This record gives sequence, C-alpha cells and structure tokens, in this order.
Amino acid sequence: MLRGILLLFIGLCVMKPLLAQKTLTAVKTQQAPAIDGKLDDDIWQTAPLATDFVQSFPSFGVPAFTKTEVRILYDDNAVYLSAHLYDHPALIRKQLTARDGEQRQDVDYFSVFFDTYNDQQNGFQFLVTTANVQSDIKLNANASYGFGDFGDRTWDAVWQSQVKMVNDGWVVEMRIPYISLRFAKKDVQTWGLQFLRFTRRNNESAYWSPVNPNENGYIQQFGKYAPLQDIKPPLRLSFSPYLSGGVRYNPEGSTKEKEWLRNGGMDVKYGINESFTLDATLIPDFGQVISDNVVNNLSPFEIRFQENRPFFTEGTELFNKAGLFYSRRIGAVPSGYYNVQGLNGNDYTLTKNPSVTQLYNAIKFSGRTKNKLGIGVFNAVTAPMRATLRNNLTKRDTLVETEPLTNYNIVVLDQALKGRSSITFTNSSVIRNGDARDANVSALDWSLYTNDNNYRLRGTARYSKIFGFTPYTGNINLIADTIRNNGRLLVKPYDGFNTALQFGKVSGKLQFNLSTNVESNDYDPNDLGYIQAANEVVHNGSISYNQLTATDKFINYNYSLNFSHASMFKPFAYNSFEAWATAFCWFKNFWDLRINIGAQPKGQHDYFELRTANRYLARPAFQYISLNGSTDSRKKLYVSFNFGYNHAEIKNGHYLYVGGGARYRFSDKFTLSLDVARQNDETQVGYAFLREANGEPIIGYRKNLDVTSVLSGIYNFTSRLNLTLRTRHYWNQVNYKDFFNVASDGSHIKRAFISGQDENYNLFNTDAFLTWDFRLGSRIIVGYKNWIGNPYAVTSQSNYFQNLKGIFNSSHGNELTVKLIYFLDYNQLRKKH
Repeated sequence: MLRGILLLFIGLCVMKPLLAQKTLTAVKTQQAPAIDGKLDDDIWQTAPLATDFVQSFPSFGVPAFTKTEVRILYDDNAVYLSAHLYDHPALIRKQLTARDGEQRQDVDYFSVFFDTYNDQQNGFQFLVTTANVQSDIKLNANASYGFGDFGDRTWDAVWQSQVKMVNDGWVVEMRIPYISLRFAKKDVQTWGLQFLRFTRRNNESAYWSPVNPNENGYIQQFGKYAPLQDIKPPLRLSFSPYLSGGVRYNPEGSTKEKEWLRNGGMDVKYGINESFTLDATLIPDFGQVISDNVVNNLSPFEIRFQENRPFFTEGTELFNKAGLFYSRRIGAVPSGYYNVQGLNGNDYTLTKNPSVTQLYNAIKFSGRTKNKLGIGVFNAVTAPMRATLRNNLTKRDTLVETEPLTNYNIVVLDQALKGRSSITFTNSSVIRNGDARDANVSALDWSLYTNDNNYRLRGTARYSKIFGFTPYTGNINLIADTIRNNGRLLVKPYDGFNTALQFGKVSGKLQFNLSTNVESNDYDPNDLGYIQAANEVVHNGSISYNQLTATDKFINYNYSLNFSHASMFKPFAYNSFEAWATAFCWFKNFWDLRINIGAQPKGQHDYFELRTANRYLARPAFQYISLNGSTDSRKKLYVSFNFGYNHAEIKNGHYLYVGGGARYRFSDKFTLSLDVARQNDETQVGYAFLREANGEPIIGYRKNLDVTSVLSGIYNFTSRLNLTLRTRHYWNQVNYKDFFNVASDGSHIKRAFISGQDENYNLFNTDAFLTWDFRLGSRIIVGYKNWIGNPYAVTSQSNYFQNLKGIFNSSHGNELTVKLIYFLDYNQLRKKH
C-alpha cells in the first residue's frame, strides 16, 4: 500500500500548476512624498497604477464592488505607498480599535504585502484601518486564506501611515522603512507584491493579484514588483530600554503582605546582515501580561496555557515548526515550589518562596540564506531560585533551592524546497546546574507538496533523551528502571521516540487526510516542549467537502467525516475508537452554524486516568452532539452560542454544556463583551486522588459543575491610546456520589463511601491596562491586577450568586504597575549626531 501511495505522489509531482500573476513596475524616486494623507505630491504620478481588484470573498473571481487605485514608489531608505479607496462616505466603517485589533470589528482596512525574497516562504503585511490604526503581520509558508489572519500578529514593526476621509472615499499613505523589512543584498531585485482591501459592510476581501480560496497556499498567489535597483539593506539596530515599578498587596496570610516592585532592562534587535536578525532581552519584566485561564484540573494531563509574553510570541514561528517549543517552560513556577510549601509547619516558617523563575536573558537568532535555508537559534538562561525557611527555635534562615540555574536552547535548520515543500531539523536541549536532570530532543520533519499544491506528504522522526536521575512523580508512561537514593525514588536515564506519517489532498473542494502517529512509552519532550502523554499509537482519517465560494443560499460551507483509533504502545492494547461528522455553513446574512455528531461506540480503556502503570479504567460507550454559531458580527450587538450534549451508557450519564457570549459596540470607541459557559457532568468517572493501603487507586462517581464568566471591554481614546479590562470568574464544584476500586479488566467494584472529598473551587482575576503609544515604537503601560488569594476560601455554595458573593468577601491581592518602553533606532541617532 505504501508503495502505491509513493508512486501516486511522484506522479502528481510532475503536474504543472497554472498560476495567473500580476506584475507592477517598480519606480525609484529621488524625492520622498510627504506622508500626510493628501495625495497631492506630483511624484505619485510617476508611479504606475495598480487597480482592477478581484474578490476572493465572498465570490471569488468577481470584480471588486468598489474601485481601488494604488501607487507605490521606493528610494534608498523606504517604500512609499498611496491608495485611493473609492466609496460613499456614509458607508465607510470607521470603528477605532487597538493596534492589531481590527479582526471582526466594524472597520474597513487596506493592506500591502511584500515577499521580499520572492521565495514564497516568508513575507510581511502592513495594514491600516480607516481610523489610521496599524497592524503588521509576519507571513510564513503556511499562511493561508482566511478572515484576515495570515501569520504572526505579535510582530510589531516601526512604520508610518496617514489616513484621510475625502468626498469620494478614503485615502491612505504609508512609509515603510527598510529597517522594518528583510531583503537580499542584490543590485536588481524582484519582490512578491499583494494588495488587499477589506470592506466591512459586505465582508468583501478584494485582492490586486487574485487569491483563489480553493487553492492551498497564500504567498504563492502574490503578484510581482520589479525591478528594484540599487537598494541596500540598512544596518538594522535598535534598542528598547524599559523601566518599571509598582506595588503589590498580597492576600492576607501571605509571607509578605506588601511588596515594592522595580525593574529595568532592555530589548535589543540587531540585523547581522540582510538575512539574519538577533533579538535579545536582558532582565525582562513580564508582569504586565494577562492572567492565565486556570482551572481546577482533575485530569491526568498538564494544562497548556497560552503564551502572552511579547518576547516569546513574536518571531518564534520557526522554533515552533517541529512542535518542540513550549515557551511557558521558561520562567515557570519553580519545580520545587510546592514541595517547600509543605515544609511550613511547627519547626519552620516559610518566609520567602518565589512563585516565578527569574529570567536572566534570552536571545533569538533567525533568518534565511540565499539558498532558502532557514536557521534559528533560541537560548535562554534562568536564575537559580531559593526559598527561605526560618527555624522557629533558633530564628536562623535556611535557603532551599527550588529551581537550579538552567539553560534552555533550541536550534532549527529549515530548508525550503520547491513550492511549499520543506525539510526541517530541530534540536532542543535543557541543561540544569548540578545533578538535576538534563534533556535533549531531536526531530526531522518533512512536508512535500505536489507542484500544484494539491497533495501533501508529511512526516516526522523524533528522539528524546533524558540524562541524570529524575525524581519519580508518578509518570505512569515511564517503564524505565528506578532506584532508591536516600529514601527518594529516582528514575534512571531513559530515551524514547516519536514517528508520524500523513498523506492528504489539501486543496480543492474534495479533500482527505490519512495519518499515523507512534509515540513510545519513554518519549519525553516536556522539558522544553509539550505533549499531554506519550505511549500511544493513533490512526486518523478524514474526508471533507469544502465550498469556499458563494452559492444562492450560503457564503460558504463544508462538511466532513472523521475517525480516530488509538492504542497503547506498551503494552500494545486497545485504547479508544471515535467517529464523528461535522457540518459548517455561513449564511448570506452572515450568521454561521456548526454541528458535530459523534460517538465512541466501544467505550474506552483509559490507561492514563488511574495514574498506575499497566492499569486501565474501563469507560462506557457514549454519543454526543454539539451546536455552535454566531450572528452577524458587523452589527452593534453580536451574539454567539454553544450547546453540547453527551450521553454515556451509565446511570445518569448526562453531560450538558451551554455557553454564550454577547458583544455590544456602544460607539466607535467603546466595546463591551460578556461570555458565560456552564458545563455539568452528572456522573463523571475519575481518579479520586485517593489510594487503598496497598496502593490500589480509588475512583469516584462525581457530579462536576463548571461555570466560567468573562467580562471584557476596551475603550480607544485615540488610535494610540486605549484602556482594556478583563475580569474572569471561574467556579468549579465537585460532589462525590460513590467510590469504587478498579478490577484488572477495568470494571468498577463499589467500596465504602469516603466523606470529605467534595470541592468548591473559585478563581477570580481582573486585568486592566492603559496603553499609550506616545511615539513610534515607544509606549507607557499602566497596569492593574486583582486576584483571589485562596481558591478554596469560599465554603460550599450550591447557588452561583451566593458563591460569587463569597468571592467578594474573601481576601484578594492587588497590584499596580507602570512601565515605560522607549524605542531607539541607531540610524536615526546617527543622523542626529
């Protein structure tokens, strides 16, 4: 069968794609136009006109509803662009948003895209709205057609724009300096070029060079801009020093009730040459980031949190390509933090125990050679962390190390091949000081497309090695040898592997995908990466029909059939089988609806829930249905809803999820949103965090109720000054009904009831940030945070509102901070001196 697939793939590779591209002649100017939004500089008339935009959405191939005229010039320092976007003034949408925040807002915008190496691998997008709010996005080879989201939005460049309303529409002028781009050092160059106009009232995306949503690939459909002559990449060197300070009032009972916060550091960006950039952060301060969506985790798996720290979100797409880089490992809670908490008692008082590992510095080195070889190096060093225990008798302090000095490193070599194909080697390593464990993971990934980008063959081979002895923490996947040392159970060094193969049709209306993933029981990338659990063999398949262009009743729609079969790797045994179908449709009134129907007809042998090696919990078969959808997001009131029902073949085996959200736009400056979700599992079967005297795990039948409420809002004073607010309340109530032992065949054997195991768990966070971009690249941020001290402080309440009242009567922590970031460009400093 594999031989047949390979022969089919080789045959498809010889097919020649048919691409229709536009070309715009590049004109160099000796006189830079003023960026004032007036279009009255005569020099604009020397540039050729780019017009005749074509819809990509909602109806591909149809001429744009309104006319757009674009001109572009360049000189030795920058690229200049003017655009006249014709429209009736009363119909233009002009909502004021935050930077990079135009998506699904009531605003029109215009974008220019550059593929400066003309390699169809990387690019840059510069976007400006009718309110002159900027967005900038770094594109990569995987960028695809969508609702305006084509790559890394966390990337921020320094460039100029100006927008003005006129009698017959609106006009845009831009200046994009070469320090915000990367391009080759060649006398004559050809760049990929694209323009996009988005009109909110009809959700029209119109492109200068047509973009077919049925084709896989986005940068590959750009037009050309040539010939650019005698331009030289500038020295790209900038500094962003910062100062921050504030005060934190910790909840009652904390080791330190009041703390003064002060910090200072710097971010440095250095263009080593025209292709490679070095980013460094020195003594960073990540205090002003949004709080995590923490939950009461009863599962055997670690919760993965979103990365919100700017240095770790911007420009990391190359490091994430193999899936071995989970940046939240760096600067996380010290590994010994909770162990030290348990020492606080009659003999010792815990006076200091840092909950975040201090980051000394981090660097990113990345770029791509003329031969399309992408090279990336990431390195970070974190400080050793120590808790302080005070002897209650002698009053002497003892320092206990909770995290050793650690170096995190990842190296990537990514060779771009013809079209969208690539082959990538990745190595990650974590080296800890002393006798603490070290880790090394290597991966080889490949992604091969046919010439027409319709079919893709992907694969991976990964190998992990853990050095040193590791404290055993109950990881049931590890079948490695263990030893005892000074009463501690230690795991000896071990290694493991992961291989995967995937083949599918990824373009056109009819698409399919087949894949296999194998992870050995000792595969462990989690020192710098993330997987929930290894030790599995999974086969997946899907077939889908995608109508991406408008019909009489729908803007677009798709439906699919899917299956997944999972087994354990060691022992090789059945785990689960699931089949499901999905359907999505986007109606002509811009409402949407998605339906999912599925089942696990055979039930599941869950080898992870019991936290015991080679033992499984038999779960019953179940069926489910879910619906979610939303109204027209152009309207002032936008509503979304979610509904899910699951029926397990067990007494009272009902699971119900109901959620919804409402966003109301009070004005072009002020928007408020409320999202509420309630999930109720009447008979959840799971590990009760208890064991018999002989070590046998105890499971419980429990009612698990989750309620989450999030209130968020934004007020944009100007295009450079805004206030954001987010308040989240999470309530989880667990009530045990019965307790059971588990037989060798996974069945449940009732045992005596154990009282006192119910939980009432609350989390409450408020994050507010006032952000002022007072000059290009520079900003002041005033931040406020509030949080509940003890998640278990509120006694059990069956009523949500009584429980919420208890939250406000509990002890809270508060934090107020101010941060100043100032951008310094070496080229500008040199001109002044």
